[in-house]
Amino acid sequence: MNLGISFFVTSIMLGTGLAMDAFSVSLANGLNEPAMKKSRMCGVAGIFSIFQFAMPMIGWICISTVTRLFGAFEKLIPWIALLLLGYIGGKMLFEGIRCKEHEGEKTAVGMKGLLLQGVATSIDALSVGFTISNYNIFEALLSCLLIGIVTFCICYIGLSIGKKAGTKLAGKAGILGGIILIFIGLEIFITSFI
Repeated sequence: MNLGISFFVTSIMLGTGLAMDAFSVSLANGLNEPAMKKSRMCGVAGIFSIFQFAMPMIGWICISTVTRLFGAFEKLIPWIALLLLGYIGGKMLFEGIRCKEHEGEKTAVGMKGLLLQGVATSIDALSVGFTISNYNIFEALLSCLLIGIVTFCICYIGLSIGKKAGTKLAGKAGILGGIILIFIGLEIFITSFI
């Protein structure tokens, strides 16, 4: 078991990078529902955090199964992590720079809308299963739990800011999330050769 400080730092950074899309959506949800109560804010942030916990875990289960079945595939994991995180991070970065927030556009905050938002903002977290594939089940669960906790906190903050100030930070959050994911992809790739 390798639960050093780098494990926690990496998990928190992954959580931060992955939560930026959910943060942007939370800003919009807060703007659309300025009278949102704290219990509702916890519920909304909870939905995002559950998806951000589950998706990397599903990815880990899938890659752990594939890796056990095909040992040669293990050598490709750093390359796949670099490509996936680079692509997802690059896409977030590009969209954050290119796309300004659409003023007047409202995001649904009903249960169906929140579930769709949860899937849409966490689907990229499946690729994190590749980045944590060398973890045992306990480490993977702990890492995914940290990602979920970080997501909850970031989304709750996003809802609060959205209620007060609107969505002016949404584009910057996407840029930051993209940079973090690209950095993590590079770090995984480089450290696999050291």
